[in-house]
Amino acid sequence: MDDQPGLSDQYRMASPWPLFVALGIPIAELGILFDVFVVAVAGLLLFCGSVTGLIREAGYAETAWRPLAVFAVLLVAVGGVLAFTDVNLVTRGYAIITAGVILALAGIGGELFVPKREPV
Repeated sequence: MDDQPGLSDQYRMASPWPLFVALGIPIAELGILFDVFVVAVAGLLLFCGSVTGLIREAGYAETAWRPLAVFAVLLVAVGGVLAFTDVNLVTRGYAIITAGVILALAGIGGELFVPKREPV
C-alpha cells in the first residue's frame, strides 16, 4: 500500500511562481504608498521576474533573458509616460523606469554572459 496514493514521479510538481506574481504588485504599491522607493522597485522586479519564470517554465521561451528585456522595454515606456507627461505620477514613474533599467541590464547581461545549455 502506498503512503501517498495518486502521487508519482510522472505528475508535475507545483510551480512557485504564482505566489510571487501575486505578491509583486502589492509590494510595489506598498512601496509607493509609504514612499519607500526601494520597496516599490523590488516589488516590480519580483513581479516581472516571476512572470518571466512562468513564461520560461511553460516553455514559451527558451531562456529567461529575452522576456526580461521585453518587460524592461515595457516598463521604461510606461514609466516614461507616468513620469514625463501631465499624468503627474512622478515617483511611480521613476520607480517603474528604475525597475525597467535593472531588468534591461539583467536581460542583456544574461544574454551576453550566461552560456547556453544544450538540451538533454
